[in-house]
Amino acid sequence: MTGSDAQNLARSATKVRTLADLAKIAGVSPGTVSRALAGNSLVNAKTREKIEAIAREHGFRPNQMASKLRRQKTGVIGVAIPLGHDVRQQISDTFFMTLLGHLADELTEKGYDLMLRRVIPAQDEDWLDRFIGSGMVDGVIVIGQSDQFERIDDVADGYLPMVVWGNHQEGQRHCVVGSDNRLGGKLAAERLIASGAKRLAFLGDTQPIEFAARYAGAKEVAKKLGVSIRALPTHLAPDRTGEEIAAHLGKIEGEIDGIFAATDTIAVTCLKELRDRSIAIPSQLKVVGFDDLPISSQTAPPLTTVRQDIAAGAKGLVDLLLRRLNGEDTESLVLPPHLIVRETA
Repeated sequence: MTGSDAQNLARSATKVRTLADLAKIAGVSPGTVSRALAGNSLVNAKTREKIEAIAREHGFRPNQMASKLRRQKTGVIGVAIPLGHDVRQQISDTFFMTLLGHLADELTEKGYDLMLRRVIPAQDEDWLDRFIGSGMVDGVIVIGQSDQFERIDDVADGYLPMVVWGNHQEGQRHCVVGSDNRLGGKLAAERLIASGAKRLAFLGDTQPIEFAARYAGAKEVAKKLGVSIRALPTHLAPDRTGEEIAAHLGKIEGEIDGIFAATDTIAVTCLKELRDRSIAIPSQLKVVGFDDLPISSQTAPPLTTVRQDIAAGAKGLVDLLLRRLNGEDTESLVLPPHLIVRETA
């Protein structure tokens, strides 16, 4: 058997169900496959012919269901929450529930129903292709980029009606709505330092893009003002958050005087642990959260936090998605964060 014969045999044994499968065989990105099969002139003729030949060989028909949707609308918008970075996090998380509530209001007012999926990418790497090609939705809103930035970016090349809640980065191809997380991190650190804190800790997972940007902003301010800051990995899964915060405080008690929590959910749990340890807030330790969820004004003491306008974000997600459903290639929307000063810092 020749090398060419072996290659053809291996190729024929490979199941091709998605753009990602075809891309793997062709040795290119899913985005390149999408553009090639759409006849996009940005893909050179040789590569396009190669991809088309492989597609024919495997009987692959891209976005068959998506083509059907263009002819017959479902009246349903899919909402996917990928949890690649924290698989035990729940949709019942207060942030998700707040954003989903606003999204449901906006979508129903526009005459759409909502289909919700919680996704564990490690269990289904083609989760986004499957959702889009399911034939059940007219468009997709993705809540959070998690560790799926490249997957979302690749799909965006060939699928217009998708908008993502997350962090905007220069050069990205998917349309995003979200806060300026780096600026929000700066505001949090500036408030802690202005309140007298000189040894800061960031409680959160710095792997997700949004949280990484918040930490980067806080680090920038800390460095500029000659203040120390350390990151203490803290997850949002209900069965881990309290345990991890308790462990962190046990190690660093007396070594820090300011905490920037990546979310209000983490900040609220942190306040409880501090009370249990009889640590006075804010005289001994100052705390700033992020989100300005409804619970943040009801804590004891009320939480100082960085507000991202979740209601405006939901409206922006729906507005941009409807424009994209009408064929418009929209720009991203970055919302300004605002410091809400209460009693914890």
